[in-house]
Amino acid sequence: MDAAFFDMDGLLVDTEKVWLKIETEVMKVLGGVWTPEHQTHLVGGSMERTVDYMLAVSGSSVAPEVLRGWMIDGMVAELAGGVQTMPGALELLGDLRAEGVPIALVTSSLKEIAESVLAAVGREHFDVIVTADDVSRTKPDPEPYLTAAALLGVEPVRCVVLEDSPNGVAAGTAAGCAVVAVPSLLPIEPAAGRLVVSSLTEVDVARLRALVPPASA
Repeated sequence: MDAAFFDMDGLLVDTEKVWLKIETEVMKVLGGVWTPEHQTHLVGGSMERTVDYMLAVSGSSVAPEVLRGWMIDGMVAELAGGVQTMPGALELLGDLRAEGVPIALVTSSLKEIAESVLAAVGREHFDVIVTADDVSRTKPDPEPYLTAAALLGVEPVRCVVLEDSPNGVAAGTAAGCAVVAVPSLLPIEPAAGRLVVSSLTEVDVARLRALVPPASA
């Protein structure tokens, strides 16, 4: 295993409930109603997708850039109070670091939101950070994971992606990486090159290494 790539929302940190809170509050301002079912349409998606969907659901004429600003400000303010890491996440990061495995954080969230999370979790866990601001196409496109691999100088086929959403799993698979899925709001089925677990506490470095094909002679 040449590197491990961690998703952020729902995989590294328990922020899906924060997104739901902010989306609900902003939707009230737009004059609409937001439910957990609405949120499932956006898991693992970009801010642009979120904004477009919220405007469609509410029928509001608010400018997209204004709504985008409300969402960013709301998330940054909420995350300033701290974030909760997902079970097993910090332990796995520490074990990977102890074995010298390069680690990237690869998220569809904007840089401002990722920075708020990193301020709480610790930037020192990651060698590379890839956010929505660093790519032209976000998940499920493979570009975010291909970008992380290029920045670390590793081959995607020798890397493991850890994800919680179908969009993220699709991105990691399309990039050629092995994938560990820890489903959050949406189900994810096992498949070739994909390990599905209920928690990161079920995963250790040896289990990640076992997912990667042997290096070529």
